[in-house]
Amino acid sequence: MSEDRTLRQNRFSVLISVLGIYFLAAILLIVGVMVSERFLSAANMLSVVGGVTILGLVAVGAAFVTYSGHFADLSIPTTMAFSGVMAVEALQFGIVAAIFTGLLVGLLIGLINGFVIGKFRANPIVWTLAMAFVTRGLMRWIWSNRQIYPEVEGAATGAGQHFVNLYRYHLLGVIPMTVVVLAAFAIGLHFVMKQSSFGRQLQITGASFEAARLSGINVSRNVGLAFLICAMTAAVAGIFLTSLSRVGAYYMGEGYDFAAVTAVVIGGVTLAGGRGSIVGVIGGVLVIGLMRNVMTLMGIDTFAQTIVTGAVFILAVGIQSNSLRRLGRDDA
Repeated sequence: MSEDRTLRQNRFSVLISVLGIYFLAAILLIVGVMVSERFLSAANMLSVVGGVTILGLVAVGAAFVTYSGHFADLSIPTTMAFSGVMAVEALQFGIVAAIFTGLLVGLLIGLINGFVIGKFRANPIVWTLAMAFVTRGLMRWIWSNRQIYPEVEGAATGAGQHFVNLYRYHLLGVIPMTVVVLAAFAIGLHFVMKQSSFGRQLQITGASFEAARLSGINVSRNVGLAFLICAMTAAVAGIFLTSLSRVGAYYMGEGYDFAAVTAVVIGGVTLAGGRGSIVGVIGGVLVIGLMRNVMTLMGIDTFAQTIVTGAVFILAVGIQSNSLRRLGRDDA
């Protein structure tokens, strides 16, 4: 009798860990319909999707850091900001040069983070937080706390307006370009995480760093690549965010680190590392977008929404840990 009960509990735990996030999304859809008749309108649904694409880009990259067993990258906001600012500065050389420069800056930050944490096993929270302070201070010093504007910096080459339109461009006049880019990254990174040898090695590294090292896996390289992927998606998101806001500044990207970790965790990637999927992360991003939209329609202010998001994060960690322990995974 007890064995049957344990089996049922384990099946329920598996169901929660695999499908729980999309079940929650379905509940939010039902709540949204009950809250407002405008919820299911095409305009509102496009608003929900468009509103989470930047967060989605950040989250699918941040998932690799958590998956590797290194919790989170707290330099994400400044990586986004620095990439956006440098892209705007490079608009005088054309739109292609601007995008390339923004991506290069993000990759450089990721390379530094990955090398120090992967090679010297620095504490990921402490190091990336220090990197965030250094990068933010550098931006504030160089640009003297000023904002810079794409349409001004790129006026001579005509690239400014093209840059501003990056976020607003729709493929075939219907599908937002940000959605296409997010879909491409999600599909590609899902394959990398679940089908490539790097992904399999990263899973082992996340589950047990020492076991991975002793088995001959190049853990330093794998951890470094995880931070590099995180920085790359953060840079792309930062360029889109700068395009959306029409301004480059040191404070762009603030809050995206916590939002991304929330999406990653409620999407099923364990903070202990080695478990989760990009499919779950996308579900987590969708839940956050729906939750924010429903609260906005209910007239809940931004500060209260932040409190609710934090509460959901705490609840998700608790449920996740309990579910994994029921499966005999006490390291969660």
